[in-house]
Amino acid sequence: MSEAVVGKMGLSAAGPTEAQSRKAIYAATIGNVMEWYDYGVYGFLAFSLSKNFFPKDDPQAALLATFAIFGVGLVVRPLGGILIGRMGDKRGRKPALILTIVLMAIGTVLIGFIPTYGRIGILAPILLLVCRMLQGFSAGGEWGGSTAFMAEWSVEGKRGFYTSLQQMSVAGGTLLGSGLAAILTSALGGEAMDEWGWRVPFLIGGLFLPIGLWLRRAVDETPPYREVAEEFGDATAAPESSDFKLALIAFGFTVHWTVCYYTFLTYMPTFTRVQLKLSPAESLWSNTIGLLAVVILVPIMGSLSDRIGRKPLLLASCAAFFILPLPAFWLMLQGYGFAFIALMQIVFGASIALFSGAGPAAIAEIFSTRGRSTWMSSSYALAVAIFGGFAPLIAQWLIQATGSPLSPVAYVMAAAAVSFIVISRIKETAHVPLR
Repeated sequence: MSEAVVGKMGLSAAGPTEAQSRKAIYAATIGNVMEWYDYGVYGFLAFSLSKNFFPKDDPQAALLATFAIFGVGLVVRPLGGILIGRMGDKRGRKPALILTIVLMAIGTVLIGFIPTYGRIGILAPILLLVCRMLQGFSAGGEWGGSTAFMAEWSVEGKRGFYTSLQQMSVAGGTLLGSGLAAILTSALGGEAMDEWGWRVPFLIGGLFLPIGLWLRRAVDETPPYREVAEEFGDATAAPESSDFKLALIAFGFTVHWTVCYYTFLTYMPTFTRVQLKLSPAESLWSNTIGLLAVVILVPIMGSLSDRIGRKPLLLASCAAFFILPLPAFWLMLQGYGFAFIALMQIVFGASIALFSGAGPAAIAEIFSTRGRSTWMSSSYALAVAIFGGFAPLIAQWLIQATGSPLSPVAYVMAAAAVSFIVISRIKETAHVPLR
């Protein structure tokens, strides 16, 4: 690191101190929670949204259409990943993260104000799609930008732990959305929630904007970015053939991650309500319990990856989701009730935590600082758009096409197999400094 940068940041030549890392990363983590609350709450309210934004004569078609908008909104994630990721490499991680939280809050609040299909007809789902696309564009830049920010602020030897807080905050924001939906459904009842209560979580998302902006404006730019920007003018490197190869690796790496997340932490409230006949409140509470397991376990797994490496945990997660879902779904369908379903969601959450604890550091370590935000954001967002965002739609479609509630398992197993093969061929990077 150059002397000028060291002087400006107050950093030692060895990089940021533990206290400096904690300050920057914890501020980013809180902002992330708010961002992913806004983004995730749509999935938990899909059943209510389907009743308000589509004709009521065919509930199954309305539900499919609601999940289709969920997936189509994610199609713009790669565009957000490219444009905001490029901004993060050219102008800095901090400006990019400020932009994403503003865009996400706008999209979330507007959903809470859209009139229903009964009032404005086809314009209602069109406006819902526009808002969801705005959220998707923001999310495309948020994930890679925040992961790069945390990786670059981490002290050596603790990168797995500190970057795992990114995934903990994703799950934490999702948990906040699921928990609030569960509380409101329990307090208001399913009928009132479907009628007007669904708007409340979206409107609350707007209250997070000033807090998130304050947190993100208060943090400093990352030391590696400042060093590279001083040397080259910005941190943007011209694309090389090796960059595209690394992006393909990151894409395959992400397939399992995103399919599991959106299947087991976003689609499950609908699955347990429709297929397993849980009450609206029970379906949300069981999902919230699974998310709580993820939040607790992710930093533990991240810290473990600093000691034993990233690959053992990543491969273990892929193997778990190739083996466990079929017997687990079969057992849940036997009618053992809420307690057993909640236990299964804890098991799924623990298996996701294996990957989410080690994953952020592993994917950040693939790329160099000069292109990390762009390539990581775009490759991750593309995999999410193709495989993860449409996971709820695919799961629902498979059930309707085959008549079997077990059919979504095949999609999960295929995704796990793909990522297992990709990860088994990459080098271990846990103890290698960032490039």
